Amino acid sequence: MIGLEIADIVGTIAFALSGFMIATRDRLDLLGIFIASFLTALGGGIVRDTIADRIPYTFSHIIPTTLVICVIFFAIIFKFHKKSEIENTTYFVISDSIGLISFSITGALIGLMIDFNIYGVVMLALSTAVGGGIMRDILLNRVPVVLTSELYGTISILIGVVIFLLDKFNQVNNTALFVVFVIGFSFRLLAYYKKWRLPKLD
Repeated sequence: MIGLEIADIVGTIAFALSGFMIATRDRLDLLGIFIASFLTALGGGIVRDTIADRIPYTFSHIIPTTLVICVIFFAIIFKFHKKSEIENTTYFVISDSIGLISFSITGALIGLMIDFNIYGVVMLALSTAVGGGIMRDILLNRVPVVLTSELYGTISILIGVVIFLLDKFNQVNNTALFVVFVIGFSFRLLAYYKKWRLPKLD
């Protein structure tokens, strides 16, 4: 499915850039930058494929890791590591949001392909979108973003539910997926800038 391939590529590029920015903020060396970018971009897909009992796409195709390396190269060339307050820059917020939405869509589509029920589809959407970031944050001794950021994981769950329902009405096509992407991306940015969060227990 073309939509799946596009979402996977877009998500990989966006999350690799996100991982690069966080790694450079923490002053990691080049190997550390690669590992952080690799985990952010591809860790969730590895988790997804493991749950789905598939050979991880990252380990059977050359494109994913090559994309990560290219992103790191161009990010260094364009001096993204010189940005201050990286996690509050427009570059970071946009790339991280694109990665979140793209990988949520990818995970949900994989779930549909292997006939998972709604809970399985939602779980694959969530694990694909946030699995890599969780690995990265644990490695860097940070509280995972999904546990603190504005509706981060919630948006991924909603996308999984929407795509599952679209499939029930035979409406999963590239146009529908693009609409889901645009709405999900817009919602994520709105939640970020409006500081919307789930309620906490007192």
